[in-house]
Amino acid sequence: MAGIKSLAKDTAIYGISSIVGRFLNWCLVPLYTNVFASDQYGMVTFIYSIVALLYIVLTYGMETGFFRFSNHEKWHDAKEVYSTTLISLATTSIAFTAAVALLLKPLSAATGCVDHPSFVMMMGACVAIDAFTAIPFSYLRQRQQPMRFAILKLVNIGLNIGLNLFFLVLCPMLGDAMRWIYKPEFGIGYIFLSNLIASTVNLLLMRSELTGFRWKFNGKLLSEMLRYSAPLLILGIAGIMNQTIDKVIYPWLVDDPAEAMRGLGIYGANYKIGIVMLMFIQAFRFAYEPFIFQRSKAEGEDRSAAYRDAMKYFCLFSTFIFLAVMFYIDILKYFIAPSYFEGLKVVPIVMAAEVFFGIFFNLSLWYKLTDKTMWGAYFSIFGLCITLTLNILLVPHVGYIGCAWAAFCSYGSMMLASYFIGRRHMAVNYQVGRILCYFALGAVLYYTGFYGLQALPLAVRLTLRTVLLAAFLVVVLRYEPLPLPGRLRKFLGK
Repeated sequence: MAGIKSLAKDTAIYGISSIVGRFLNWCLVPLYTNVFASDQYGMVTFIYSIVALLYIVLTYGMETGFFRFSNHEKWHDAKEVYSTTLISLATTSIAFTAAVALLLKPLSAATGCVDHPSFVMMMGACVAIDAFTAIPFSYLRQRQQPMRFAILKLVNIGLNIGLNLFFLVLCPMLGDAMRWIYKPEFGIGYIFLSNLIASTVNLLLMRSELTGFRWKFNGKLLSEMLRYSAPLLILGIAGIMNQTIDKVIYPWLVDDPAEAMRGLGIYGANYKIGIVMLMFIQAFRFAYEPFIFQRSKAEGEDRSAAYRDAMKYFCLFSTFIFLAVMFYIDILKYFIAPSYFEGLKVVPIVMAAEVFFGIFFNLSLWYKLTDKTMWGAYFSIFGLCITLTLNILLVPHVGYIGCAWAAFCSYGSMMLASYFIGRRHMAVNYQVGRILCYFALGAVLYYTGFYGLQALPLAVRLTLRTVLLAAFLVVVLRYEPLPLPGRLRKFLGK
């Protein structure tokens, strides 16, 4: 239980940067959807989908590789592991930036930014910087310094948001007085410029993580790390393509280009409503990876119990978040402009898909701890095949709703495959029956609260949904061994 408390504490601290930061970024969605037409926001969604894929390529699985080799019995010098990883990432990031600059014209044409090649150059430099700083951030996680991690992330996010507000709100308000710095025709370019400035400042603030030790390169170590991380790169590419390929290929699956970007903008904006689930999963992932490698040194039963409990509590909290978002969707939907409301139907599907992905990540411990990382690549490629197939089959007929169902089926299949195959390689006695009961309870409450109460007035509807959400919480507190105040324990009959 002590290990779970530590995991929960670190998840909460990492969650400050992830949840607060993503929430603040989330608050930019109404700005974007009101300032830019849906086709322009569709272009933003398209470019950031490509950037997400490039980030995975440029980190090439070295974050997990760094954790593994920093705790590896063969490599006792963690500083040497850190330095070698930094040099590798720095080299590839610089090479990538140079390649983007050399190929700027064809890349701009391929991404639909032929009139604004600076968009491509800015995002190329931005993703290169972010890929490099991923290792210093991993170093903070490995050293269990979640507070500095959170502060640096929040500074980056705060600056990015401040610059967005400056360029998209303040400059247009001041009009001619800001002509020296603001050009209305640059449009969505200010979103990318804000991101680049924030990433550059973040790099400068990480000076203490990049100095104070001897920079040493070990070619043999890097070779072993690359061999370990190569399957994780395949896993990462397939995994991020599962998340973004629908947005990348959507324009080619819809006959009318204008309608394609409009639909993509609506889908991307509504996808953001479910970001609460993504925030929780991201915070959990930041804490969980170092947690499993540290707990791998514990004795069998204690280790298995920690993994089992982590899975159970992840499922509980994700179910609670799903219910909370869907029960208050009548309020949360106003974070996007009313012209985007037609896409609200994708929110529960996307959130359920993210729960499946979170469970899949939870299950990934068996192939990471046994150094069978190629299995992760197999699962991700399997999921990607499902994603591509279903998008190609569904999108031409049902539009962006087909993207959501493709993600749901893909992540669900990956989760099930990893669970059943993992049972043969590393036995963890997950409480499957109890978890399924909680999921079933969540499903009943969801259908009761969302569909059964839909005809009631808004105030009544929200009140009754709050009661249902509280009922789920009471059931969890009643049957789970959580540390509770004495009076509350007595009230719950524990």
